[in-house]
Amino acid sequence: MVYSAVANRNRGGRGRSRKRRPPPGAAGATDSARKAAQQKAVDARAHTRARAKSDFREPPALGERPQAPWHPLPLSELLILIGTIGVVIGLGRGISHGVAPLSAGIAAVLIGTVEVTLREHLSGYRSHTVMLALLPVIVFDVGVILIVAALTRVPKGLNVGLLLPDAVLGTLLYKLLRARYLNARRERKFAGRR
Repeated sequence: MVYSAVANRNRGGRGRSRKRRPPPGAAGATDSARKAAQQKAVDARAHTRARAKSDFREPPALGERPQAPWHPLPLSELLILIGTIGVVIGLGRGISHGVAPLSAGIAAVLIGTVEVTLREHLSGYRSHTVMLALLPVIVFDVGVILIVAALTRVPKGLNVGLLLPDAVLGTLLYKLLRARYLNARRERKFAGRR
């Protein structure tokens, strides 16, 4: 019985919609108002996204990139290129046979990268605070581990023991490097206004 009632209801043509329809002359006005509201919503979302992105972004580079003391010669870029080639050769030979080119390549890339980032940071061009603060912490950890490994077997708890000195050293370096960058950035802005 229920089945036949449902079948009868679905059998005929479309039923009348209960939705109120606008008068024939008002259709154009309703469409334009709806489109304007949609555009306003899209603009608001785009503005919110742009603001959210800009809240987390570092200020853009200011002025021109500082030149190296050996300016016409792109020494840092050449070091990075040669180091990359050394890393590829070292990995191609395998870890056991390519230790020398791999180590030399990593060292060359590291020296070239640190030189560029340190020059940009200290001149106020672009901030590299986190990377520059973490590098001495990594060197400290590697030094401690190599010294302990030379004297005895490295204990498993050594990594946990290094956390506190790492945190203190990293925080101190971060604050010093950030203050130096902000001072250099202010000087650069002031020099640009003259």
